[in-house]
Amino acid sequence: MIAAVLAGGRSRRFGSDKLLVRIDGKPLILHTIERLELAREIDRIVLIASRENADKIRALGYEVLIDSLMIGPMGGIYTALGLGDAFVVAGDMPLLVPELIDFIIDMFHRAKKPACVPRWANGYLEPLHAAYSRDFLPFIEKKIKAGEYSINLAVREGGACYVDIAELPEEWREGFFNVNTRRDVGKLKGRRI
Repeated sequence: MIAAVLAGGRSRRFGSDKLLVRIDGKPLILHTIERLELAREIDRIVLIASRENADKIRALGYEVLIDSLMIGPMGGIYTALGLGDAFVVAGDMPLLVPELIDFIIDMFHRAKKPACVPRWANGYLEPLHAAYSRDFLPFIEKKIKAGEYSINLAVREGGACYVDIAELPEEWREGFFNVNTRRDVGKLKGRRI
């Protein structure tokens, strides 16, 4: 399966391009990519970038697709699904757990649903740590044409299967950690990532 790393965000809360902030000597996004490379079910990695940051992201040496819609995560997922089924993650998730990725992809294949998305006990979804079918593309396209850009809403309306996070091993849950602020970068110091 393709892994699509969304790398087109504007990092408003962070104040600069957080994906290129160096942690333990390398850009944050490379930590995310390296974790993806350890997942057995992933056989290709593409980075979904904006026109503005494409050259910087391309310099990392990975295949880059341009999200020409720039409507948030929905546009990145739309772009990725143009290649086929995709496991989609945000580029700011340096603690991804390869075993969890493989578990979600396996569940996705067994469920044969348009998406397989982790869900917290309170109903909160993790749509940027999820598997999507290329068959979901027409539904997303319809939402985009209607000006509805919420991937959460699209997942809820689109017949997804859910992975109940409360039932997962405790150590897998750190895979959902993402970096939004400089304080979050501080939380990674001293950790093996």
